[in-house]
Amino acid sequence: MYGTKRKTGSWCTGMKEEILFIHSAGPQGYHEGSNYLVTYLQNNLEPAYEIVFPKMPDPEDPHYKPWKRMLNGVFDAVEDGLILVGHSLGASVLLKYLSEEKVERKIKGLFLIGAIHWGKEEWEVEEYMLNKDFSARLHVIPNIFLYHSKDDEVVPITHLYYYAEKLPHAITREFTNRGHLFGKGFPELVEDIKKL
Repeated sequence: MYGTKRKTGSWCTGMKEEILFIHSAGPQGYHEGSNYLVTYLQNNLEPAYEIVFPKMPDPEDPHYKPWKRMLNGVFDAVEDGLILVGHSLGASVLLKYLSEEKVERKIKGLFLIGAIHWGKEEWEVEEYMLNKDFSARLHVIPNIFLYHSKDDEVVPITHLYYYAEKLPHAITREFTNRGHLFGKGFPELVEDIKKL
């Protein structure tokens, strides 16, 4: 089973709109990593949406190839019209995967939170770096949103500016006091998803 869900532990295809959430690196327990965001989305979007958040391989020592293999299985199991949400490393992994792999499923929306620009000074990790023309493969996704907070203590706001330049058709939302985990709530993300 590629997908896991807190309540049912299974996929629910064809019945509700599906949201696939790819979490950050690091611990993913209660009040750790992307837990705040997933819980907030569950509380504010379910049961109208099915939120699936697979535990990605070895999140405390992550590598792209195992995450890619997981995404291969996930995309084989989902329906067209998928909504993708990625946080931090999860956001940059989604960008790399979507820009390099042949994805058969139609993507309804791509929501990237605190995405890392790999290749920037002090962020030079080759396995996660994007091709120079990565944005060319993303034009088929009709709705792309970029979110970042100026007080992000993990990923500097300059990473957002890079992606905003490379993805001019994306909607960019910049905040002042949400940090990296967006633990105070994220109504803007909920509203943007509902408006698709």
